Amino acid sequence: MNVWLKSWIGAFMALFFLMTVLGGCWFLYVTNQERNHESDYVINEVRLAVNPLLLFMEQHYENIRDQHVQATLRALTEEQGVALTYAGLSGEILFSTSPYKQGDRLNLRPSLHYDLHEATQNDESYRITFPVLDADTDSHVANAIFHIAKERLGSDSSSAFPLTMLIVSFLLFLGSVALLLVMRISFHSRILSPVRTLQGRADAILRGNYETPSHIGTQFARMEELGGLYAMMDQITLELKEQRKRRDRQEKAQKELITNISHEIRTPITTVKAYMEAILEGVCSDRKTMLEYVGIMRNHTDKMSRQVEDLFLHAMEELGQISVEPKERYSMEVFPPILSTLGHYARTQGIVYRESLIMPNVLLPVDAARVEQVLTNLVTNALKHTSPGDTIHISADLEENHLVFTVADTGRGIRPQDMPFLFERYYRGQSGVPGQAIATEGNGLGLSICKNIVEAHGGVISFKSREGQGTEFYFTLPLC
Repeated sequence: MNVWLKSWIGAFMALFFLMTVLGGCWFLYVTNQERNHESDYVINEVRLAVNPLLLFMEQHYENIRDQHVQATLRALTEEQGVALTYAGLSGEILFSTSPYKQGDRLNLRPSLHYDLHEATQNDESYRITFPVLDADTDSHVANAIFHIAKERLGSDSSSAFPLTMLIVSFLLFLGSVALLLVMRISFHSRILSPVRTLQGRADAILRGNYETPSHIGTQFARMEELGGLYAMMDQITLELKEQRKRRDRQEKAQKELITNISHEIRTPITTVKAYMEAILEGVCSDRKTMLEYVGIMRNHTDKMSRQVEDLFLHAMEELGQISVEPKERYSMEVFPPILSTLGHYARTQGIVYRESLIMPNVLLPVDAARVEQVLTNLVTNALKHTSPGDTIHISADLEENHLVFTVADTGRGIRPQDMPFLFERYYRGQSGVPGQAIATEGNGLGLSICKNIVEAHGGVISFKSREGQGTEFYFTLPLC
């Protein structure tokens, strides 16, 4: 833009200079025309002034040497305020009231002037020649050279118009140059400098510096277009800053997730390995004890399986590729086996498990494996927030073309400050009971995965909870 501005200013100055030159030529032309008009005017004035003399000389040219004629002619020249040199065709001066002497001979070629330009003798007088003609034959008989003062004609041949116009043109040129310089300074301060500031700010943002210096906001406060652009850039900066914070939090949560899952998988593996070694070493003396060990190993294996499945679904969710393939099936065909398994697992944890006695048998598009993951995650989540003796109740009801599942518990409930973030990935709420670090259990993916699966079926999931009085999760599945 700076190079463009310099080129534009140079072109404008060249164009204006050319216009000035052309204008000057035009003024000279007009002045020349005025001078020609002035020449005609002066010659006519002189002719009027000397006309009585010319008439007298035409009538008495034959007696021009007569003393009486010369006296009369001298009186007429004094009366008209002119000087006269009367020369014959041979160049001999026959009469003179000018510096020329009577009897001298003139060189007619350089001495006779019939136009104003040649006739201008000096700045104060004109010397103009008129032919003397015979009154009867109209033939050229002599030449009358008149010397007449300019002030006698009341005409000033000099004109200040061309000089004034040139001065005005020059002043206009200087004014235009000054205006362009002021425009360039203003353009630099109001456009180029702010644009360079924005460029530097954009470069700082690219390098990861999202802090905006305070003086920049002051610089753009009174600007309109650039001020709006700065406001948009500032808004983008805030968005990028927030995204960076969110990304940092996500990366931190992902690292914690990997750490937690590694820990939670390592513990069951260690337990399973210990029981297997005990069986191999013959610690189990009877069948009952061996079955007990196998049951414990199965529980830990199930726990590892859930952790691995959550991690897999999380990876699929990150890629936007969670596979949900609904098929039309009857609810009595799909859900009773799932609920039976969940009930058995809950009872083994010392929890009172209840479910609805009647299951609506309706046709709905459902991915049984994915819905089982939803119910398993909700029950597992309830088990984390309940204690032995608490109750978990699962029910299924038909409402407005939807099958609504409810998983309710009488556990510790959810803190109000945790509720807005419950379905966010990696979020793990704190226990409502002081001193209990419930947040260390789980990986913060279960409820996020549940939400994703339910919405993929076209349903919704939500909850109600009151701290210290239990929690109720419910989700809907649309019917066919």
